Formats: sequence, structure tokens, C-alpha cells
Amino acid sequence: MTIDWAALGSVFGVSLVVTVGLVALFTLGVMGLSRQERAAAEGGSATLAVTGAYACFAACAAAVAYGISLIVA
Repeated sequence: MTIDWAALGSVFGVSLVVTVGLVALFTLGVMGLSRQERAAAEGGSATLAVTGAYACFAACAAAVAYGISLIVA
């Protein structure tokens, strides 16, 4: 049995990049929602921040759904 180190390294690299990207998207979504709460406390509105937060969460959900579809198929 031989190990294809190039393929293993490729899978590791792609997994690392996708994981960091998803965590960054989720973090941006949480930051957008916290800005909305801060703006509401100050009497303003942050509709752009909330819209961006929901877009980040939707992108995270789409990436997870795509990953699950890859596993199932």
C-alpha cells in the first residue's frame, strides 16, 4: 500500500482554506449583528450591517449544504 502524498497534501490544503473561509464568513456575520445591536442602543439603524450579516450566514449555509451534497452523492 502506498500513500499519494501529493493528493493528501492537496486535500489538506483545500480543507484548511475552506475551513478558514467559513469561519471568517461566520465571524463577519456575527460582527454585523453586533453592529446592529450597538446601533439600536444608540438610536440608529444598521440595515446594511444586518443585510451583510444575513448574506454571510446564507453563504455559510450554502457551503455546508454543498459539502453535505458532495458527501451524499
